[in-house]
Amino acid sequence: MPLKEYIREGLKENFKERRGKLEIIADVLLVARGGAKKTGIAHNANVNFIRVGNYLLYLEEKGLIENTGMSGEYKTTEKGKAFLRDYWKMKEQLII
Repeated sequence: MPLKEYIREGLKENFKERRGKLEIIADVLLVARGGAKKTGIAHNANVNFIRVGNYLLYLEEKGLIENTGMSGEYKTTEKGKAFLRDYWKMKEQLII
């Protein structure tokens, strides 16, 4: 296989494995269920620090996560937990 085709196939595999926004949101909410700081969320959800800040702001606006005020800790709200339950149900239905 020529090098160009080999690289192209490798890139296709990378794109297949990339998480979408919903997967990242679910990972952030999952990590923050018991409470977690921004750094811990970024590390455990495998999202860079700047990007996780954007997700946290968005999720706060939607009422899915809250900043507890206790030294910058975030916690998934009941609405966020309901989102996770629904997300997992949908994912189970889609996985063959």
